[in-house]
Amino acid sequence: MAGPLAMLGSLLWFQLSVFCRGVLLSIAQAGRWLWAKRETHDASHAMYEGVVWHERKHPVRHQFEYKVRYALVNLDESPAWFAAASRHHLSAQQARSIVGTSGAVYLLCMPASVGYEQNPLSVYYCYDDAGLLARAIAEVTNTPWGERVTFDFDPSGDCVAKPLHVSPFMDMEGSWLLHATCPGEKLALTIRVDHPQFGNFFMATLRAKKISVQNPEFFSWLMPHKVALWIYWQALVLLWKGVSFIQHPKYVDGDAYRERATIRDQVMKGGCPMSEGSDGRARREQMAAGTCRESSGASAESRRHCTWREAAGQPWL
Repeated sequence: MAGPLAMLGSLLWFQLSVFCRGVLLSIAQAGRWLWAKRETHDASHAMYEGVVWHERKHPVRHQFEYKVRYALVNLDESPAWFAAASRHHLSAQQARSIVGTSGAVYLLCMPASVGYEQNPLSVYYCYDDAGLLARAIAEVTNTPWGERVTFDFDPSGDCVAKPLHVSPFMDMEGSWLLHATCPGEKLALTIRVDHPQFGNFFMATLRAKKISVQNPEFFSWLMPHKVALWIYWQALVLLWKGVSFIQHPKYVDGDAYRERATIRDQVMKGGCPMSEGSDGRARREQMAAGTCRESSGASAESRRHCTWREAAGQPWL
């Protein structure tokens, strides 16, 4: 436990230094914020304030919540204050090409603040020509390792084979059950983890309300810093409770975990068993060897888009 504890302690200390640096940079920007022109209604974006809630049931019961502030941005009309610090996100056209839609694309994320970004999950809402939410794209980042995975999902409810090592307290065997409401005056996101051995042992939710703000940058002040501090503090609490630290699979067999996740997702889209029973194992082994045909539900045309890349900033681990 000493190794993981020392590592998380150093990460927490690093986040504290980033927070203090952010405060100092904020002093330099205070004049610009105070004298900035007050916003009128701008259809290019909306600001939301809400609560993120986590609950874990295995191997110990643990739950917490914290307040968050998000921006929902029309990527075809990104405001200057957002576009300048968010160039590493997908463009509207890139998102449309992934999901095959032709309407508006809105990105929900925490805007960068005084040079720092922390977005464990960003969501692209992709609309059709009739203005209806047709598809969504999730962008998940595991900050300490500097990795980001992007995949599409059905916002009305979808199950995705876990494609990225996000928490050092969960293995890669689970699947993510995602649900996202259409953003309006309120929005909600839910992610559950379905594990072949532990069942539905983890859930995270975001519930937020649209609010009117005069200065989006000031509204988002140090939000990424606060979220990072909270995440690493909760990791230390889990270690204190005796939850085992799980090493990133890339240190075991490189990027093989990505191929395994792709295969598992294809199996699920084909309606095949994903339990640890003999049928599920046989199916995965055959697909991995290329000797098993996918069912019509997992045809090449219907395969989920899923790509991995480096996230902005330097990996810490």
